[in-house]
Amino acid sequence: MIQMHGIRKEYHMGENIVSALDGVDISIKPREFVSIIGPSGSGKSTLMNIIGCLDVADEGEYLLDGQAIEDYSEDELAVVRSRKIGFVFQQFNLLSRMTAQENVELPLIYQGMRAGKRHKLSEEVLDRVGLLERMDHRPTELSGGQQQRVAIARALVTRPSLILADEPTGNLDSRTGAEIMQMFHELHRAGNTIVLITHDPAIAAQAPRAIHIHDGRVINPASESEAIV
Repeated sequence: MIQMHGIRKEYHMGENIVSALDGVDISIKPREFVSIIGPSGSGKSTLMNIIGCLDVADEGEYLLDGQAIEDYSEDELAVVRSRKIGFVFQQFNLLSRMTAQENVELPLIYQGMRAGKRHKLSEEVLDRVGLLERMDHRPTELSGGQQQRVAIARALVTRPSLILADEPTGNLDSRTGAEIMQMFHELHRAGNTIVLITHDPAIAAQAPRAIHIHDGRVINPASESEAIV
């Protein structure tokens, strides 16, 4: 599903140039559950943004489902972001004035789906994450774990093949975080490809495979000189 070769990304900070990614090579197969782990500033979020087509690399090749990203038109990339990829963020990113159901339906509204079908699909995914009875509640009326479940439901409602989760347990206590991780395991068993970004070794270890990144490079975690602590 995902193949990256020699991915480089730089940012200009005033007169300084910061190398966020320095020749990254990764491969992720369909239906795989992979964690990408690294400390703050390691480049893992930049890598996630490139995987999710929210940003583009300065150099290197990124193949998504066998097609080079540069061969996609802007319209095709918009379809990829809205249909093929589901995003789950640490901050939940829910709209406070909308109910849980309305938040879940947002991606479907952008797709132009009629209201009846939107309501049906949103209720199905809210039921799947155990929040059907809370669908009329606003984010301020929900716990952190419930808000993250709504965010996961929103990611699932378009039936994406790839789910990108950026520190999805970062704002949750350990018990709630464990519940959210259990949901990702269930999604993986259901056939979704999961890419989970984290700085927490205990969270990363729950994925069958972990990709370690440090100073913009994929590293061998056994290397004592570059070990992530």
